[in-house]
Amino acid sequence: MGLRLHNTLTRSVADFIPLTPPQVSMYCCGPTVYDYGHIGNFRTFVFADLVRRHLAFRGFQVTHVMNITDVEDKILRRIRETGQELRDFTGRYTAAFLEDLTVLHCLSPHHLPRATDHIDGMLRLITRLMDRGIAYRAPDGSVYFSIERYRATERWPGCLCQYGQLVNLQVDDQRPTERVATDEYDKDNIADFALWKARVPDDGEVFWESPWGQGRPGWHIECSAMSMALLGDSFDLHLGGEDLAFPHHEDEIAQSEGSGGLNGGIHEGRRPFVQHWLHAAHLLVEGKKMSKSLGNFFTVRDLLGKGFAGREIRMLLLSAHYRETFNFTLAGLEGARTAVARIDECVDKLREKVTKASTTPSPNVLQAFTEALDDDLNVSRAWAVVFDWVRETNRALAAGEVDARRAANDLAAWDLIDSVFALGARPIGEVPAQIMALAEARDAAKKARDFAQSDSLRAQIRALGWLVEDTPKGPKLKPA
Repeated sequence: MGLRLHNTLTRSVADFIPLTPPQVSMYCCGPTVYDYGHIGNFRTFVFADLVRRHLAFRGFQVTHVMNITDVEDKILRRIRETGQELRDFTGRYTAAFLEDLTVLHCLSPHHLPRATDHIDGMLRLITRLMDRGIAYRAPDGSVYFSIERYRATERWPGCLCQYGQLVNLQVDDQRPTERVATDEYDKDNIADFALWKARVPDDGEVFWESPWGQGRPGWHIECSAMSMALLGDSFDLHLGGEDLAFPHHEDEIAQSEGSGGLNGGIHEGRRPFVQHWLHAAHLLVEGKKMSKSLGNFFTVRDLLGKGFAGREIRMLLLSAHYRETFNFTLAGLEGARTAVARIDECVDKLREKVTKASTTPSPNVLQAFTEALDDDLNVSRAWAVVFDWVRETNRALAAGEVDARRAANDLAAWDLIDSVFALGARPIGEVPAQIMALAEARDAAKKARDFAQSDSLRAQIRALGWLVEDTPKGPKLKPA
């Protein structure tokens, strides 16, 4: 059985079949760069990285696009408050976001388009919607998407447009006659949304020329223009948090399919804008919605400041299924630290036994791991496979059943698994001189059979945050 994923569009788990295998085109909604990203944001980004890595593991050739939203209501508020230029302000938080991605061992997307570099494409899409009678110009010069006109339009002969494909909406019971000028609006409000916002005094010098006057794009049109510019009018995968399904992604579908695509390819190919939609569920912190007032609001930098490593944060973010609401806790991070250390210890012992012999990755663990992730990215089952392997490997090591060839094969299997989970190797750091001196003193006491002194020195080393382990090759130091 091949890879199967839940498709929000069909509300079911189905075989994942790309348009032009083995190529896979994948778009993930990226950050709005007005502040540091919080841990809820990064659940989605780490999930997207898992999807990309597993696709590559399964032999697909992925083109990964993640946008940078660098013009939007919240950004304009911040630059008014700070007095900074738009590009200087957003550049700072874009750089911070990329640093955080690296800390969490996420691969850099192949393309990181900024919205402000794709204004021409947005104007083309809006013009196509105007020409088809789906968009209209308001008295203030703004351009709005008409949901009512869209629903009366054919995407192609015999195929009427639908609004509410990703979420269950009773469109006919709503009044789609009001206009929404802000980038975000109530989840149960179905209303015409802004494609182009006429310039107002609060915009300052942030504006572009358009056929409808000076202004700036609405948030929703940005992702349509950027994704289709880099992946084509119809592509394989679109990812994001479940909070984006409506209105953002629903509006993306409407404006993309209503326009026929950036180059008309949706109508010509009679294909939807996106074949497969994946959405990650919300993240709670300590059982509650994240809030600065509750003291449970964490950025990646906050957690690093508490002494946690990026690989430990990543493991916790990957410990629950992406469609399950996940409770992120500091106690959970401590547990992830312990779990990562268990893997490290097992892998270190295997490395001690490895020779340069040719390797054949251990097939059983790889097959079980692959089958788990092929089942709609069942990470719980996949981690169970990993820790069953750790337990059995530790047993075999203790029993002297692991020779150099088996160690090499097990390590080769782990390296393939880790190409997906991406915990990476334990960082190699210098042992402080004080710890080294205590370890040498302990070794001398042990050789002199002064076991009381040896035990005392081991306790001192442990109190300073280090462990000393006796191996056939001599004492080995590692962080506790």
